[in-house]
Amino acid sequence: MNMKELVKANRSYRGYDESRRVTREELMEMVDCARLTASSVNQQPLRYYLACEKEDTDRIQPLTKWARGLPQMELPHPGMCPTAFIIICQDIRICESQTRFSRDVGIVAQTILLAATEMGLGGCMIGNFSPAKLSETLQLPAYLAPLLVVAIGKPAETVVLTEIGPDEPTDYYRDEKDVHYVPKRRLEDIVIN
Repeated sequence: MNMKELVKANRSYRGYDESRRVTREELMEMVDCARLTASSVNQQPLRYYLACEKEDTDRIQPLTKWARGLPQMELPHPGMCPTAFIIICQDIRICESQTRFSRDVGIVAQTILLAATEMGLGGCMIGNFSPAKLSETLQLPAYLAPLLVVAIGKPAETVVLTEIGPDEPTDYYRDEKDVHYVPKRRLEDIVIN
């Protein structure tokens, strides 16, 4: 799979095959890819909580809120939850500012998801959660601040990219068959010169 195909296959999946368990070794490989990426001033303050045991994923799932753009739907649907999570945290002993490394968080999260996609898995970045509740539930040390939750699993839904014109809405939506559509602006509409 070339880079563009990998990027197209890497969607925000909100439905998974729960019979396909993600292994700790697979999660470790994803984080190994992420640790090799650039880091602001090379400080490398990010740490990763890995959850692939059902007991752990069952504790994390209810603390996340999915698909804010579809508030009328319960996603993931019952029986279609991810089978693993990677919680990206910042070690505030290295740097207290939780916004300074926001670019790093995006870089490592995308790298994790591209690695997952290459493995035949998929995922979703989830920013809608309570860091305090997550820290308490996982009993994280006080010096680790959860910044982003990345769900991982075997995708069990169809996601379709569509091209839109400059004045069309970018809201994602689902049809009556539960196919998820993601409108994308055309290349010629986003290039400035």
